[in-house]
Amino acid sequence: MTPLVWDQPGERVFQSGVDRGVLYLAEEAVVWNGLTGVEDDPASELKEYHLDGVKYLQTLIPADFSGKLTALTYPDEFDSVNGIFNIAPGLSYHNQSPKSFSLSYRTLLGNDLEGPDYGYKIHMLYNVMANPDALDFATSSDDGFEPLEFSWNLTGTPVKTGVSRPTVHVSVNSLTTDPGVLEFIESMLYGTDVSDARMPTIQELADLFGYFGALLIIDHGDGTWSAIDEADTYITMLDETTFEIDEVDAVYLDAYTYEISSTNV
Repeated sequence: MTPLVWDQPGERVFQSGVDRGVLYLAEEAVVWNGLTGVEDDPASELKEYHLDGVKYLQTLIPADFSGKLTALTYPDEFDSVNGIFNIAPGLSYHNQSPKSFSLSYRTLLGNDLEGPDYGYKIHMLYNVMANPDALDFATSSDDGFEPLEFSWNLTGTPVKTGVSRPTVHVSVNSLTTDPGVLEFIESMLYGTDVSDARMPTIQELADLFGYFGALLIIDHGDGTWSAIDEADTYITMLDETTFEIDEVDAVYLDAYTYEISSTNV
């Protein structure tokens, strides 16, 4: 038998902060500077059952997604989400139809040994609508001024996952995600020298984690592709620029062209 031991070194884990906000619209992804907070309200509905006047069962039913977003500033592209239509440089029409968007951001994971540099979680919100709170503009005083903080109430339309209840909120933990998969997810979220930033679909995320231990082939859709060797058994580097892939699922189209796909093992 092993007794329980409290406060082992490195086990005092905490979460703090928010950074690396990115706004995803249908046509583009832009950095969100000035993001100060994202609140996810996990409120659930308590359902109670009674028989002969005595409670015999209670369950918590997950509520629809709701949250809060705060920022000192926001990208110009967020105007369309706010229902502001910029029709010409310097001229904007307000009270227009708002749009839905997606958002990613990080929260930091810390512990008693490494502080806030222990790790992080990447959060992804899908199909979100933002309802702005009222703005209160006031005159400056002799004591100086405080910047106005914008805030929005968030709601979302859940996306089907195929394996569980539809959801708006997905997170990826850097401490437990395979480094190759994490790097690829970040390349999609933040972009690379050869591909623009975009929000991965929930199905793409499920595929990445579902193929753990296999050879994963990713088509970037721009003529380039990546191979992730989770098991470190499929890819062998022959020199600095040449590699060999063994046991790949391949279909030869002609003598010089072939099509490769992920190998589920």
